[in-house]
Order: sequence, then C-alpha cells, then structure tokens
Amino acid sequence: MDIDFPLILVLLVAGSGLVWLFDYMFLAGGRKLALLQLQRDYPEWDNEESMQHRKYREQADIAGGEPLLVEYSKSFFPVLLIVFVLRSFLVEPFQIPSSSMVPTLLVGDYILVNKFTYGIRLPVVRTKVLAINEPQRGDVMVFFPPHLNDTYFIKRVIGLPGDKIRYVDKVLYVNGERMPQKLLAQLPPARPTYRINMERMGEVEHEMQIDLRRRNDDFSVTVKEGHYFMMGDNRDNSSDSRVWGQVPERDIVGAAFAIWMHWESFLSVPSFKRLGSIQ
Repeated sequence: MDIDFPLILVLLVAGSGLVWLFDYMFLAGGRKLALLQLQRDYPEWDNEESMQHRKYREQADIAGGEPLLVEYSKSFFPVLLIVFVLRSFLVEPFQIPSSSMVPTLLVGDYILVNKFTYGIRLPVVRTKVLAINEPQRGDVMVFFPPHLNDTYFIKRVIGLPGDKIRYVDKVLYVNGERMPQKLLAQLPPARPTYRINMERMGEVEHEMQIDLRRRNDDFSVTVKEGHYFMMGDNRDNSSDSRVWGQVPERDIVGAAFAIWMHWESFLSVPSFKRLGSIQ
C-alpha cells in the first residue's frame, strides 16, 4: 500500500495549528504574566549592566520560554500550510513509476499535475466543491483506479461518458470513428518489434507505441455516465480500463501538464533534457 501522504499532511497541518492555537489561548497569557511579575521583582531588568538584568534573564528564560512542542509547531505550521494549499488545490508533483505511458512519459519522469483544472476537491475525502472544467478526450490524467483506491495512476482519457469505444487490430475507434495513426518509427529498424505511431484524437495528437509481438485485441465498451475510459500510450503493455474498468468522476486527481525532471534511479544523475509540456 502506498503511503497516504495527503492524509498525513492534513494531520500535520491540523496538529501543528491546534497546538499553536491552544498555546495562544491558554498558555501564552500565563507566560506573559510571569514575565511582568519578574519585571516588578527586578526594577532594573532592562539595564544590561546591572546584576538584576542577569538574574531577570536567567529566570525569564524559564518562566517565559515556549515548550519545545509549541516552538516546533509555530515554526512548521506556516510552511506545512503553504505546502498543503499548493499540493491540494493548485499543483502536485508526481514520479512516473512504470512504462505504461511510453513514449509520452518514461520511467523516472517527474511531472506536474494541475489539481484545479477539473474542479476544486477537498483533500482526502475527494469531494468536489467547485466545478471548473471536465476532462477532454486526449487529456493525460492522474486518478485513482477503481481496483486500487489509494494508488495514483496516470493514463490518457480515451472515452468520455456515453462514448462507444472499440480497440481492434491495434486501432482505436471512438463512436465508430477511426482515430488515424501515422508511422513515426519501427524499433529496431532491421527486425522491428515495436512501432511508434502518431495518433490523432480530435484536436489532440500524441505518440503511442504498439508491440508487434502481441496478438491483436478486439475490445469494445460503452462508457457509463459519470465515468471515463483510460488507456496507456504503450497500448500493449498497459494495465488500464480494458483490465480494471472505467474511472468514476469522483476519483479524478488532476491533469498532467509538464515534465520538469527525469531521474531514473537514485544512482543516476538527474536530467532536465525532457523538460517541457505533455502532449
């Protein structure tokens, strides 16, 4: 099971904020009164050359000092809150863990995901509180698949609610219309096993890969209302809606829009050569 980072972040923000608030309402006043009493006990407390100043400082550090938990909470709460707002409602980074979106996205790509383009959602519970846009055919989308409700997946939106999808002989049909493909490369050139094509879906053009060694499928389905049909660009090596079903609207996370770094493994050197938008 993946670590539920959104839930952890919510708990950290709430915990540090509550500690800070409790201290402000119930503890900080007592420390201020203790400091005022010390100032009355040592009238020359603000004279740095007097003996009273030294005694005042020694006792003030004890009477007026913040508990360690309060000190840490006040330091980390603003930072955690900013991270929480950015990650939950604006932009979230992701790492590509598998080859299901090759050649569009490679293993080790670090991408940015727009969290508000499909509507503002509450973190953890995923309830949409503000509708903005709906996913469009051809979008690269991050979501929670129906069979793993705590794991992020990334695929391309192939079918919208009501669409009739058919995938046969490695060619995609949407509502009876063939999505045209143009050959870009065959790998390796001598005895090819992979073919890289440019596929057009309406206004969207994107690269996709097929494995010539895999058998031709004949798959068809009608997309249910409130659901989306997802497929990987690495068509013959992708676990997607053909395997585990359609994605409910409530499980959408956001739209992937940019690659900002490529770092294949801990022992490799990070690269920024793939920096750019995602098609």
